[in-house]
Amino acid sequence: MVQLTNPNPLVELFRHNTWATLRLLDDCATLDEGQLDATVAGTMGSIRDTLTHIAGAEERYAARFTGQYPAEELEEIGFPGSVALRAMIEASGAVLGAQAATRPATEVLTLQRAGRVEQIPAGIIFIQAINHATEHRAQIATILTQQGITPPEMDGWTFWEVPEAAQ
Repeated sequence: MVQLTNPNPLVELFRHNTWATLRLLDDCATLDEGQLDATVAGTMGSIRDTLTHIAGAEERYAARFTGQYPAEELEEIGFPGSVALRAMIEASGAVLGAQAATRPATEVLTLQRAGRVEQIPAGIIFIQAINHATEHRAQIATILTQQGITPPEMDGWTFWEVPEAAQ
């Protein structure tokens, strides 16, 4: 069983968030091109595009704290492959977890978003990051099930029970 490593529940939520996205990515790495390009009504797009979107968004959430924005947005570049996507998700997950450990949710950040300057509490970025990834993982799970593929378990109970979650 996984051991919780931080008394801050938000840090553990980010550990789970990163683990769940990586677990899904690893499962999707075994799909063929047609399966990766599949989509169904009510989802954001193909599995490939949605995984890229999750990783790109998490890079931007992390950058809102660090100020280190990527030169190009991942969605403009396109799917870089599972290995590169995994490294990006791990890196942004580490930044978000570290920020959750040290930054008060009430701290207000001045950010550029959608072409305008906004004052946004850190907690809103944390909430958005978790919610965004969760919604899109569910969409990918829907696309998988519509293809007759069982998606991996990504819930909190599984996170607690599986040994690889501790890594």
